[in-house]
Amino acid sequence: MNQLSQTEQQQRKIKTQPGFLAALDQSGGSTPKALMAYGIAEGSWANEDEMFTLVHQMRARIITSPSFNGDRILGAILFEGTMNREIEGQPTAAYLWKNKRVVPFLKVDKGLAEEKDGVQLMKPIPGLAGLLATARAKGVFGTKMRSVINRASASGVKSVVQQQFEVAAQILDAGLVPIIEPEVDIHSSEKAKCEALLKAAIEEKLDSLAAIQKVMLKLTLPEQEDFFIEFVNHPKVLKVVALSGGYSLTEANDRLRKNQGVVASFSRALVDGLSAQQTDDQFDAQLDTVIQAIYEASVK
Repeated sequence: MNQLSQTEQQQRKIKTQPGFLAALDQSGGSTPKALMAYGIAEGSWANEDEMFTLVHQMRARIITSPSFNGDRILGAILFEGTMNREIEGQPTAAYLWKNKRVVPFLKVDKGLAEEKDGVQLMKPIPGLAGLLATARAKGVFGTKMRSVINRASASGVKSVVQQQFEVAAQILDAGLVPIIEPEVDIHSSEKAKCEALLKAAIEEKLDSLAAIQKVMLKLTLPEQEDFFIEFVNHPKVLKVVALSGGYSLTEANDRLRKNQGVVASFSRALVDGLSAQQTDDQFDAQLDTVIQAIYEASVK
């Protein structure tokens, strides 16, 4: 029997093993807030390089923690700067897989455009082909890209899904698995209507994929229980993951439990309660508590 390739091992893990994705992909705009939540005050860095060094130290502390491993965590989504740095002398993606058995993903979008027609499309992604080639060479398995839906505009939602699947096609062609993330704003007064429009638009695009193509979906936790169960069971969907979207860890986990087959891909909720001032034992214990809570809500 032939040994499975690394990509095949990673795909099998994502598809079949219980667990969730850790989103460690804050970029330039959200990094100061992430550092402040971690107990590092704004002004503790002189420039952007120093800021990203601090956030890499925070992420490395999370990733190297004994609590962070492939038993409960399926994958980790990285910011480009994190992918290009090292942890304990190894490239981050290689360290994640070899040392932790955690599947590495890369955030590839460059942020959001201004709102138009009730949605925020992704900004253009210059140099995407080169970035994907670099990611593949570094052992990254898949990518993530985010758009935002604020209002129940049928044309706006369709434009978001159209753009997401156009970029996903490039990612699939590069040999990587795209995580398609059309986030519905949790504060939208039309959240349930947005979700209904989004579901219909995604279903149409999934049906147009080739039989061998697999994508992942990262979606806002819906108003209706099991609203995305068709995606969970869809042959072209490797996994459906949920973003916390600003919900507290408790509420995000409560909503997650009501959606069978959907697992977490939390960012802010994952680092809830972590602080630069904690001892390593305190830090590891807090991280373990949060990881276990998210894991239990994901595996139900």
